[in-house]
Amino acid sequence: MDLFLTIRVAFRALRKNKMRAGLTVLGVVIGIAAVTTMVSIGESAGALLQNQLQGFGTNVLVVLPGMSGRGGVRELTVPTLTVKDSNAIADECPAVLAVSPLVGASGQIIFRNVNFHPKEMYGVGTDYLVVRNWPLQAGSFFSDREIANKAAVCVIGVSVATKVFQTANPIGQTIRIKNISFQVIGVLERKGANLVGQDQDDIVLMPYTTVKHRLQGTGSNYDTVNAIMISARTQQQMADAEMQITELLLERHRINPGDLPDFEIRSTNEVARVLGIVTGTITLLLSAIAGISLLVGGVGIMNIMLVSVTERTREIGIRMAVGARSGDILRQFLIEAVLLSGLGGVVGILLGVTASMSITSLINHFSPDAQWPVVVSMPAALIALVFACSVGLIFGYYPARRASRLDPIEALRYE
Repeated sequence: MDLFLTIRVAFRALRKNKMRAGLTVLGVVIGIAAVTTMVSIGESAGALLQNQLQGFGTNVLVVLPGMSGRGGVRELTVPTLTVKDSNAIADECPAVLAVSPLVGASGQIIFRNVNFHPKEMYGVGTDYLVVRNWPLQAGSFFSDREIANKAAVCVIGVSVATKVFQTANPIGQTIRIKNISFQVIGVLERKGANLVGQDQDDIVLMPYTTVKHRLQGTGSNYDTVNAIMISARTQQQMADAEMQITELLLERHRINPGDLPDFEIRSTNEVARVLGIVTGTITLLLSAIAGISLLVGGVGIMNIMLVSVTERTREIGIRMAVGARSGDILRQFLIEAVLLSGLGGVVGILLGVTASMSITSLINHFSPDAQWPVVVSMPAALIALVFACSVGLIFGYYPARRASRLDPIEALRYE
């Protein structure tokens, strides 16, 4: 029997029992839709995490001060990172693109009758925006000259600009922090919320020298910093950059072999890897649970095909009597089973894509700061479709084989 004719016969047989065919593939539809939705949402979450990490900066390494150690034992001491360490990293580590010291600060902004306390206030170097991959929306960033002169200038985030200046242009305005007048020279581009939902735009940046001398007044501890932020030249060079920084700081801080270093280096790559493992594992587990529906759908297809064989026993006998071979009967019932599961797979993919887009839209509607990207995993959908067809093939084989082995004479006598 011609393959095209076999497919036409299979479609005709399915159309005779539309309701039964629809209920039969319901398990396959649910399974495919669930798998497509879960994988798409998982990939959307992964894309969101990658976007958030990119928002933190480009190929970022953060050096944090630890505690000085002797004989393998940590001691509570003052922070050990200095501006000189930051400069040495910039000068002596070839894999490093940009470096900025970071000094924490705190204070209330006063502008006319407005009092506002930013969540983040830092003293940084001129390359901070390069490390964070953070462009300016307006104005300019402070220069090496302003850092050397401990200039009372600042750059603010969009949230600070909105809450303090409202509709007024903040560039050139003067604010007061701890009774010291600062001129606003720039406004940062909007970044939105970070991974934990904190507003990244609620920030004020100043020269680190200004923070140390004018806001903190640290005196003899002027050279110390809270952290050093570093950007590697490329993602592939992050491991090289981390090794070069470690060797340099061990030498500069005179850490003996076997002693604990008085600093630690954290990498956004490591964070991304851990988060990727977590989201991937969750997506895999959810997909595996959803995949059980496919097996349930396969059992349903097998049961209905067995019923179909019984109902069409006389038809099978007639076909064999006019020359149809066992292989033709086997192929016909297999094609019917694959068509059932394949159609269910197509419907399931459409439902899964619609569901994943709807869920993402709802998340963005109720959490505007999240900005989940809409990701439709077509590879997962295609794999699920192939799996659905395989389910039809596997679970349809036994009924098809049973139909092909019927005795033509007994089949013709069947009522």
